[in-house]
Amino acid sequence: MKANVYVFFLSLVVVGVLLYNNYDSLSGTTAKSAPKPLTAAESKAALNKWETSPDGVQFKNWESSPAGKKVHAGAVKINKFIRSNAKIEGVVSSLSLPEGARLGFGVMVNIEGEEYILSMGPVSKAEMQQLKSLKVNDKIVIKSRGVSKAPKYAFAIVSGDYLERDSKVIYKRIPNKGGC
Repeated sequence: MKANVYVFFLSLVVVGVLLYNNYDSLSGTTAKSAPKPLTAAESKAALNKWETSPDGVQFKNWESSPAGKKVHAGAVKINKFIRSNAKIEGVVSSLSLPEGARLGFGVMVNIEGEEYILSMGPVSKAEMQQLKSLKVNDKIVIKSRGVSKAPKYAFAIVSGDYLERDSKVIYKRIPNKGGC
């Protein structure tokens, strides 16, 4: 009888230790998997490394070319609206994106005399129907969270968060769950 009790308690202790170690290893890996933010020096070193890479050199050459300067000027021009989270008035100039574009659904928009690519994120079926109803020369109101540029495109790319036509919302980006 005494031997059975010792075996029972010993097995209980072994199972408890295994469960505790398993819990520690699981909780330890989740804490370790979160990347640390880079320090300013590390960020600068990574940027310098990228700038000396073939892709970085090609981007810098494009940025200093007339086409790159034109795209950069367009991005700077629209940044004032984006920073103030203001509504931007534009006119749909084309329903198709430039050839070879891989930006998802989008249209070309003229804002203050400058052409931009207006790119939307994930689109629901109802929003897609409304977006497909857009026509050239439709006046729209846009809200955006950012503008980007890429050597592949001759236009700055505006990320659409909100789009309305005739005071009716036809697209609204769904924010990411869990913050950021």
